Amino acid sequence: MKAAPAYKKYEIIQEMSKGMRSIQLLCKIAEVSRSGYYKWLKRQSNPSPKEIEDEKIKNKILECYNQVKGIYGYRRITVWLKMKHGIVVNHKRVQRLMNRMKLKAIIRKKRPYFVSKEAYVVSKNYLNRDFKAEQPNEKWVTDITYLIFNGKKLYLSAIKDLYNNEIVAYHISHRHDIQLVIDTL
Repeated sequence: MKAAPAYKKYEIIQEMSKGMRSIQLLCKIAEVSRSGYYKWLKRQSNPSPKEIEDEKIKNKILECYNQVKGIYGYRRITVWLKMKHGIVVNHKRVQRLMNRMKLKAIIRKKRPYFVSKEAYVVSKNYLNRDFKAEQPNEKWVTDITYLIFNGKKLYLSAIKDLYNNEIVAYHISHRHDIQLVIDTL
């Protein structure tokens, strides 16, 4: 039972002592001192000012963790506490409290590196920075952008007439590929 921290052992002893087992025997089995157990037990009913402050910080940590959906780790939460609430606290203390609450940052998966299959082609500059048209359908321009809805990316391809800035055609797709451009036409 050496691997568990002392407070975990004390919690187990407290649970087992409810069944009228000898606390002295339980402390001996858990390899903790009986006086240490009683000191811990007394602190549970009468927490120290540091423990009260820890509880307040835990609530703020949990608020931040839920607000950013678990993306921030202890370093960024430390900065968040200082910037949002003016709470100056050591990053190791935040890390210790997060470990006690079993909060871990979600590590983002690295995006795979894609090698281009086709040669990069630079098209001829037909407009030459002249974005004014004298009549409808004389000059069209196109662009693709992405929008995030419900946590998923959607790609929007649009064709715009430079005469009156009207959107001639558009198409929305889940994939950013040549089919998106073809479907826009």
